[in-house]
Amino acid sequence: MLLVTGGAGFIGSNIVASLNEAGRTDIVVNDSLGTDGRWHNLAKRQIADFVQPQDLCAWLEGRKLEAVIHMGAISDTTATDGDLVMQSNFRLSLTLLDWCTQTQTPFIYASSAATYGNGEHGFADDDRPDYLRELRPMNLYGWSKHLFDQALIARKARGEKLPPQWAGLKFFNVFGPNEYHKGKMMSVLARIFDDAKAGQTVKLFKSHKEGIADGDQRRDFIYVDDVVAVVRWLLDSPRVSGLFNVGTGQARSFREMIEAMFAALSRPPKIEYIDMPQSIRGQYQYFTQSEIGKLRAAGYNAGFTPLQEAVGRYVSHYLDREDRYR
Repeated sequence: MLLVTGGAGFIGSNIVASLNEAGRTDIVVNDSLGTDGRWHNLAKRQIADFVQPQDLCAWLEGRKLEAVIHMGAISDTTATDGDLVMQSNFRLSLTLLDWCTQTQTPFIYASSAATYGNGEHGFADDDRPDYLRELRPMNLYGWSKHLFDQALIARKARGEKLPPQWAGLKFFNVFGPNEYHKGKMMSVLARIFDDAKAGQTVKLFKSHKEGIADGDQRRDFIYVDDVVAVVRWLLDSPRVSGLFNVGTGQARSFREMIEAMFAALSRPPKIEYIDMPQSIRGQYQYFTQSEIGKLRAAGYNAGFTPLQEAVGRYVSHYLDREDRYR
């Protein structure tokens, strides 16, 4: 039996879908469905149990699990409730780490590229404590994820007992089906698709940094299927542990992503560049690109879906259909 926390969320529900497609239904989802429609993410799925967050610790007592896949978190990069974020993202992660250590259960969890801050120290998935101490996340979400990475690595450095497998995945800019409940935290592609299909002009931020053209702000965009493939590989590779970047290793611009969307709709691009709000200019990242050598060295040799192909698949299989859910 597998536990997937955040299993009704974006990445979590895609993991559940992939496991179902592989014939597995012995999956327990831990999440809160709320009122944002995220139940749709599981509507086509079969699971063994559903556990509310407040009931998780009691549910775990006396259990034996094949693995814990910990995707649950407050992932809003604009979140400001520090106590809630710390309880949800840091304390719960520590509780699960302790349980997995005590029961010797493999533990795969979501970290984030937000831990790298503005990228001044690069994007290397280096787990040396000295390197981690140099990183300065730019928002509360990234900081909470960074704190947990540091706590786990500190245990490792002290030679303390850990789960038989542990893997922290520093996800870069993930996009794909089942992200619709995320509101303003959806990928820019999902946010603007309906307007673009209706013939409206897509608005992207101007650049306010010398040497970077409007719309040429770059991210390491990775399709959610590729993220799920890494998680599935880890489940099949119990000897692999560590902090790993999960990105394509290639930064692409927002303009390129939107042009790929228009190409998928067989329409010429209609893009207008607007001023970036003053409130976010000081913390805006102009470039992220993962280093994936560590993941490759660990044995992961699958490819990553090229941006144009991934956008085309997302548009034709999901966004441009009445039923957009996986």
